[in-house]
Amino acid sequence: MTLADVIVKVLEYNCPLVEITGGEPLLQPNVFPLTARLCDLGKRVLLETSGSIDVSQVDPRVVKIMDLKCPGSGEHEKNLYDNIRHLDKKDEVKFVVADRADYDWAKGVMTEYQLPGVCTVLVSPAWEKLPLKTLAEWILADKLPVRMQTQWHKHIWGPDTRGV
Repeated sequence: MTLADVIVKVLEYNCPLVEITGGEPLLQPNVFPLTARLCDLGKRVLLETSGSIDVSQVDPRVVKIMDLKCPGSGEHEKNLYDNIRHLDKKDEVKFVVADRADYDWAKGVMTEYQLPGVCTVLVSPAWEKLPLKTLAEWILADKLPVRMQTQWHKHIWGPDTRGV
């Protein structure tokens, strides 16, 4: 699809919120003009990114939802911590926690970068690796200023369903 085709398709839905995700959207060359155009059209735009690519060129009106990969993911070496300086109060950092070691690591990163003062912090359990209840108990015990979430589409449609 061309950039113009994408804009037309989005406008057909007539909704005020557009979230760009899937794979890594920052690898798509037209993501920057797409997000800027959607913002110009009055849409609230959210962009989910892995946190491994520079976010400094993202339109400042866009809400960045950036992963910081925990060690249990095997991807934590790819985290680009310099991205944190390009975040503000409207943005979010997400940690997907597989076990207690990941949880403790995430707490350390939150403290080191003072993330709760920078942006919203999201913590989610890795699918089928950490029970929701366990993660909730850890967060409550530590009184972490975070928002816990889960992958609702996996609960509703199953973990292997695509396109939902």
